[in-house]
Amino acid sequence: MSVWRHLRAIALLPGMVLLIIPAFLIHAAGGVNPGWALPSPWGAATIAAGVLLVGMGLSLMAWTIRLFNAIGRGTLAPWDPTRRLVVRGPYRRVRNPMISGVMCVLLGEAVLLGSIVLIEWFACFAILNMTFIPLAEEPDLLRRFGEDYRLYRKNVPRWIPRRTPWRPPWESAPDT
Repeated sequence: MSVWRHLRAIALLPGMVLLIIPAFLIHAAGGVNPGWALPSPWGAATIAAGVLLVGMGLSLMAWTIRLFNAIGRGTLAPWDPTRRLVVRGPYRRVRNPMISGVMCVLLGEAVLLGSIVLIEWFACFAILNMTFIPLAEEPDLLRRFGEDYRLYRKNVPRWIPRRTPWRPPWESAPDT
């Protein structure tokens, strides 16, 4: 699969959500306040928490993008979606780990930079996805993957991860 396809999808979707829109909002709001201007050690702890959230979110996003390519044979973009249902890695515990990763990065940016406007952007993004996913994305997945997706949806929660990974009945090989 072309690296260009993935880079274009990443630049246009998470790139806009995580970099371009936050930069515009920060510029319009007049800057940032790292650590929320809290005295040490609280300010340093807040910055560390933001860095940790960003790192965890980026790791989760990278993992899901690799799975989209290796198993799904597609990208994260709706114009170039996966051709196969991905039920590996984090998808065994939660149906939307990519969006969870993006939300983790957004929250981490807000915490790290001490920005109310970024917290507001995080909340807007979360509300948009909590509306879009059940109304548009999931019906499309059901249409594309049929009974396999219906069974997956029945067994794996949308947002709150399962304690144990779910293994689809059509797969007997260990998780990779």
